[in-house]
Amino acid sequence: MAKAYWVGHVIVHDADGYEKYRAANAVAFEKYGAKFLVRGGAQTVMEGRSHPRTVVLEFANLATAQACYDSPEYQAAKALRDPVSDADMVIVEGYEYPG
Repeated sequence: MAKAYWVGHVIVHDADGYEKYRAANAVAFEKYGAKFLVRGGAQTVMEGRSHPRTVVLEFANLATAQACYDSPEYQAAKALRDPVSDADMVIVEGYEYPG
């Protein structure tokens, strides 16, 4: 079964408020086994445009990634994020190499 990923691009307007979101989202991420692969590191936009912050989380599969997003724990954290940032986020299924 292929892994799945949350890919988020974020503009943070209130760093203190965003820290509250980060603290709160840890509950859902631990519960659903999320693993950070990218968490706001340095980036260079090579084509098109992006937001200043990129986040990539890995989940065991697509159903788990979706369940985490829909969970009451994450939705409570998201309610803290929404007023202090703008975000584009997708959940995408990974690719399994044959063999």
